[in-house]
Amino acid sequence: MESQFVNKVAESGIITINLEDYYPKEGVVVFDLKDYLFMGLILKEKDFREALKNIDLTIYTNKIVALTCTADAVIPMWAYMLVVSLLQPVAKQIEFSTEQDIATKILLQNIAAIDSTVYTDARLVIKGCGELPIGEAAYVAITNKLRPVAKSIMYGEPCSTVPVFKKKSAATPIS
Repeated sequence: MESQFVNKVAESGIITINLEDYYPKEGVVVFDLKDYLFMGLILKEKDFREALKNIDLTIYTNKIVALTCTADAVIPMWAYMLVVSLLQPVAKQIEFSTEQDIATKILLQNIAAIDSTVYTDARLVIKGCGELPIGEAAYVAITNKLRPVAKSIMYGEPCSTVPVFKKKSAATPIS
């Protein structure tokens, strides 16, 4: 008699949600104003405007741009506005942010856009470990989004999960 391997995880009806699937697909490019500071401290308008004329815009084409200044310097508001005016025609999106913060913001927007009704009464596993830096905010957002509709929510991998939520069954009438 031949023994047959049965994949109990596949037969369980559990749906795995990998938050990496909602991570921004397009690259995030950082535009750091520190690279344009005189002596690492001062932004000279004339030199800055000249430097902007020589920027290769192809590296920003259809990219999400995290506009920032990582130096401890006072940057006039018009400098940020000049950069946006330059990049806006080619970039997909420009935000005043760090690379990780903008990726998290887009990840949270993508989670918010999920049609939660697809997961009505579903048994869900929110995948844990992965290659991308998925932070706590994303796990909070997905739980908030799916708890009202899911039958159960677990964290981890289908073969090894931590229970997070289980919908209570309908109350039985008292006799």
